[in-house]
Amino acid sequence: MKKKNIINLIKYYVEKNDVQFINEAIEIARYFDSIGDYQLSEYVLSLISGNNTFIPQGDSFESEYFQKVDLKTEPLPLPETILEDIKGVINAINHNVGINKFLFEGAPGTGKTETVKQVTRLLERQLFIVEFSALIDSKLGQTAKNIVSIFNEINKLNRPKEVVILFDEIDAIALDRINSNDLREMGRVTSTILKELDKLNEDVVFIATTNLYDKLDKALVRRFDSVINFNRYTRDDLIDVSESILDNLLKKFKHAGRNMKLFKKIIGNMENIPYPGDLKNMIKTSLAFSNPANEYDYLIRLLKYMSEGEVDIKLLQSKGFTVREIEILTGVSKSQVSRDLKEM
Repeated sequence: MKKKNIINLIKYYVEKNDVQFINEAIEIARYFDSIGDYQLSEYVLSLISGNNTFIPQGDSFESEYFQKVDLKTEPLPLPETILEDIKGVINAINHNVGINKFLFEGAPGTGKTETVKQVTRLLERQLFIVEFSALIDSKLGQTAKNIVSIFNEINKLNRPKEVVILFDEIDAIALDRINSNDLREMGRVTSTILKELDKLNEDVVFIATTNLYDKLDKALVRRFDSVINFNRYTRDDLIDVSESILDNLLKKFKHAGRNMKLFKKIIGNMENIPYPGDLKNMIKTSLAFSNPANEYDYLIRLLKYMSEGEVDIKLLQSKGFTVREIEILTGVSKSQVSRDLKEM
């Protein structure tokens, strides 16, 4: 939207030129529609039509403390044990019985934040994340006051059933009061969060994540209706997740060949398979850096992650790779691989 749109809008309003005023407003609505802000576009059009029944949710969050999160997420495969808990979360929210506060805990890269996005999308809500950088203040007592302000904004929402509030890595402001080095200030902040959670509007879905569950204040943990543990990945789960990640990424890298059996064998031979976040970065980097002239170059790069260096033919054989697979991974012909193995 250009400055002239605002100037024209004011000009036509002052001149009481209704036709031009409406035309200019329509142009503004089209602009918001073009950048993906469909709700604001709809709101502007509803004002023009005189049917002002919609209030854009974002208007309640014109605050330095909140940021709207884009929900254009990629598929996120989860182990069945975690998936069943997430289905339970969605069911609990849809039952409208006041179960609305959830804590997702687990190691970095286990998919906590991405799952929040998926839950929000399935609930057809908007997701707002709290900006802790704006929340935390060096002045004594100011952080606690900021927390009160945040919850006041949340509780005054016009359409509370249309949002999810995310406190990502809540441990940044609410570690154990007893073990804190700054007992007084940490106690004040954590106590404030406890009080505000008790007063939270039950129509608002509140989700927090943490990598430091054991360090959280136990009284805070008890404020949540349910705690979901994201550390429940088996090796088979991680192999399945890696397959799903590669399957999705191959759509973007047209030069890369598909050999899922060999790929899963490489992942399966890793001593410690990373959690999904790191796993995705590893696979994506291997594809991005791969040589377009070699459709399986990304597999060679993945293998180097596994072996942490040069690829050894004898080692590959001991890991269960076939002669044909060794040929793909080393560039050495099958006949030469067979001769080399016989000589070893």
